[in-house]
Amino acid sequence: MSMIPDEIVEQVRDSADLVGMIGEAVELKRTGADYRGPCPFHGGTHRNFAVIPKKGRYYCFVCHESGDVFSWLMKRFGMDYPTAVREVARRTGIVIPERPGRSGPDPLEPLFGAVAVAQDWYTRRLLEASDAKVAREYLPGREISLETAALHGLGFAPAGKAFLTAMAELGLEEPVLLEAGLAARRDDGSVVARFKGRLLFPIHDLRGRVAGFGGRLLGPGEPKYLNSPENAIFHKGKQLYNLHQAKGAIRKEETVILVEGYFDVLRLLLAGIEHVVAPLGTALTPDQAVLLKRFAPAAILLYDSDQAGLRATFRAGDELLRHGMRVRVATLPPGEDPDTLVRVGGAAALEPILTDAVDLLERKIQLLERKGWFEGVDHQRDALDRLLPTIRATSDPISRDLYVKMVSERTGVSREVLLQQAAAKPAQAPAPPAGSGARLRAETTRRPEARRRVSSAERDLLRVLIKDRDWLMRAVAEVPAEWFETPEFREVYETLKRSPENAGSGLFLEQLSPPARQAWAWLDSIEPKYGTPDPDRTYVDACRTLEARPLVRQINALTRKLKEEAAGLAAPDFDALIQERSRLKQELTSRFPEEMLKRPIRRGDLDAR
Repeated sequence: MSMIPDEIVEQVRDSADLVGMIGEAVELKRTGADYRGPCPFHGGTHRNFAVIPKKGRYYCFVCHESGDVFSWLMKRFGMDYPTAVREVARRTGIVIPERPGRSGPDPLEPLFGAVAVAQDWYTRRLLEASDAKVAREYLPGREISLETAALHGLGFAPAGKAFLTAMAELGLEEPVLLEAGLAARRDDGSVVARFKGRLLFPIHDLRGRVAGFGGRLLGPGEPKYLNSPENAIFHKGKQLYNLHQAKGAIRKEETVILVEGYFDVLRLLLAGIEHVVAPLGTALTPDQAVLLKRFAPAAILLYDSDQAGLRATFRAGDELLRHGMRVRVATLPPGEDPDTLVRVGGAAALEPILTDAVDLLERKIQLLERKGWFEGVDHQRDALDRLLPTIRATSDPISRDLYVKMVSERTGVSREVLLQQAAAKPAQAPAPPAGSGARLRAETTRRPEARRRVSSAERDLLRVLIKDRDWLMRAVAEVPAEWFETPEFREVYETLKRSPENAGSGLFLEQLSPPARQAWAWLDSIEPKYGTPDPDRTYVDACRTLEARPLVRQINALTRKLKEEAAGLAAPDFDALIQERSRLKQELTSRFPEEMLKRPIRRGDLDAR
C-alpha cells in the first residue's frame, strides 16, 4: 500500500466533520461549545460522552475512551490507520495523491500500537487504581481535575510488575515493549517497566499517534522528569509536546508560544490559549525549530525569568533565528512561571505579558544595561561577546541589518566592524592541554598496536556528570557503563554510580586508581579554562553519539570492505554487503535524529578499543 503524505493526513483531520460523523451513530445534543450523548463504547444511557469540535476529539467521562476522527473509525469499525485516513478523506472530498512506499504493513505499527495500549492502561490506572492515589492527590494541588487529566491522556505508572503483567495479558511481548521504550533490560538480563511511580504525559507525533511519554516522579528520587528513550518512533529532539493539537491554532495566530514544561502547556490550554508547545525537557533543537517554522513565522518565548530560564530562552531564541523565525521574549514577574501565573490570574494575567514581549536582542540589551555592562571598555567588550551570537544566528538579512544598527548605536562600535565580527566564526576552544590529558593517553601512545584516542563524547558526557548529581542520576537510568570505552573514564563513571551523592565534590577520589584519578583531575580542569558546557545539549549529543557508535563503526567497516575488496568479491557477495550497509544506514537514521547525524563524529569516537 502506498504511503499518505503527512501534510495530507493533517489536512484530512482538520477538514473532518467529527460531530457529523459521530452523530451518525450517537444522538448528540449541543451543550455549550461541545456536544453530549450516550457513550457508544460502554453502552451508557446518560450523556457522559463528549464530542469537542474545537479540539477535534471525543471523550467518555465514564469509560474514558477518547481519540480523534481516525480513532473513531478504527475503534468502531475495526479499520487500520491508513484505511481510516482514506475513509475520512473520501467523506471530506480530499483527493489523496499517492506516492510509492513500502509494500505490506508499516513495520512501525506494532510499536505505535504498543504505546497506544500502554497509554490507555496508564490513564485507566490513574483514574481507578488504588496505587494511583498519590497521583490523584497531586493533581488537585496543581489545580488539574481528573477529567482534564484524562481528556489530555495523562496516566500513572505504578511501581512493581503490574504494568508488565498487564501488557503480557494483553498479548504484548517483551521485544516489542523494549523496542517501544516501555520496558528496559537490566544488566542482569531481567526486564523491568521503564516508568515507575510517575505521572505520565503522552507525547504525540504530528499524526496524533502517541509516540512516547514524559514522566514526572511523584516520590523521592531522581531524575524528576524522565522521557521515553530514543527509538524508531520517539525522537526527543524532533517532537514537541502538544504540537499535534496546537498546529491549527499556531497557523491561525501565525505565532507559537514556547514554554518549558508540560504543566505550563496544560495551564495555558485550560485558559483558552491554544497555540502553545513545549520542548521535551531539553534545549530547543534545530529539528524542533524546523518543525515550528513549518507552522508559523514567529515565536514568543515564555520561559521562567530565573538564570536557568534566561539561558534556555536565549539558546532557544538563537536557534529559531537561525531558521528564519522572528523571536520575542515575554518576561514573567520574578518567581512566577506560566503555570503559577495563569493559575492565579487566568488568561487576563498573561495577556499583557504576551503583548509586551520584546525582540530577543532587545531583551538581551535590556538585561545588559541593568547590570551596567555598557559602562567601560572591558564591560562593553564582554557585552558585545554576548550580543554577537544572536547577530550571527539571524538568517533573515533585514533582521540582521536592524540588529547591527541597534548594537552599533548602543555601543559606538561601527557597523563595518560589527558586520566583520558577525561574519567571523566564533573562536574554538583550544585542544586539551598537554599534561594531564597527555598522561591519560601516555600508555596507549607508547605502543602503536595499542594506540587509541580519548573519545570526545565520553569526555563531554563525564564533564556534565562529575559536576551535577541530577544529571548523574539521569545517566544512571539511561547510560550503560559499556558506553565508556576509555578505561579511566569508565572507572570514574562506575565509581560515581556507586556513590552519586559525591558528584561535584571530588570526595570519591580516594576510591579511584591513579590513572582514573588523573583522568578526573583533567576533566575537572577543563571548565575553568575553556568554559562551562551547556548540560542539556552536551548530555543529549554525547549520549546519541555513544549510542550510535556501534552502528557507525559497522557501516564504516562495510564501506572499507567494499572499497578494498570490491574487485575480488563475487556479485552475490557484493550485493549482500551493499544490502547490509543499506539496512544499517536505515536503522541509524530511524533511531537517531538528523541533528546528531549531521554533527561530525570525530575519529576518537570511532577508533576501535
